[in-house]
Amino acid sequence: MATAAVVAAALPTAPATAQPSPADALKKYNELSEKASQLNQDHLKAKDDLAAKQGELDKAKGDLANAQKAEESLRGHVDVLTESTFEGARFNQISALLVSDSQQDFLNRMSAINILAADNAEALKNLTDAVNAADAATKTANDATEASKKLLGEIEAKKADLDKQLAEAQAQYRSLSNTVKNQLANSGDMSNISVPAGTAGRALQFALDQRGKRYVYGSNGPDTWDCSSLIQAAYRSAGVTIGRTSYAQAAAGRPVSRSEVKAGDIIVYYSSQSHVAMAVDGIRAVHASTEGVPVKIADIDSIGPISVIRRIEG
Repeated sequence: MATAAVVAAALPTAPATAQPSPADALKKYNELSEKASQLNQDHLKAKDDLAAKQGELDKAKGDLANAQKAEESLRGHVDVLTESTFEGARFNQISALLVSDSQQDFLNRMSAINILAADNAEALKNLTDAVNAADAATKTANDATEASKKLLGEIEAKKADLDKQLAEAQAQYRSLSNTVKNQLANSGDMSNISVPAGTAGRALQFALDQRGKRYVYGSNGPDTWDCSSLIQAAYRSAGVTIGRTSYAQAAAGRPVSRSEVKAGDIIVYYSSQSHVAMAVDGIRAVHASTEGVPVKIADIDSIGPISVIRRIEG
């Protein structure tokens, strides 16, 4: 037994794997969530780009159809004038002089010749312009088609990246303690908050009314939101159209400084501009944070590093 004890003591022992502290686990979850949020905005932007490119493609197809129709019509006009030429409807000046009965008759015939010549030249020019327009529209349509195909590939790639990042964030969330999960799931301040009159106040009231609703990446409401869909819907309810992504919202309205923040201002976070919130006042903001966290009010500066602040009204 003594020998066995000595041998056992001599054997190497596997080091115990240190479990991350609750604070470290939460920090990791927040990092993964922020990355997922950025990929979500990238994915949404690619979809917006595709929709815009599809609009260009539809317009190019319409322009092509109109150009081809104009070309066909003008070609028929030119054909009529050409046939008239072969049938003798156009005369040169000598033949006009030989067959004229008088000086006035000669002038009349010359005038007709000049009109026919002008008509033919104009018709040929219009036909050339129509053919060129059709060629340009064809190129535009082909370019738009190729761009759309490329964007579709980008969307698929970004969606795959997003799904992978979401899986990592969700796995990290499951590793959090119940205490931390309960803290994240708390809806925070649900009290009635006065809002200012006007567009900004109406948008803010909409956002405040969504408190307690779940966050879902890519969701457009009305029961679940992501950060930018909440802001877009809030201003839509107030009669203002802004972009779907936090990137587009970072360029909406006009810029204001941190010290100027007031209710309804859009606050965009991180250097990537991947998260967005709406100011409740100069201290607080309401936002759809991340998965596992409902729409809630938070301190403006606690949400993350501020990139830009935009004012839609005023």
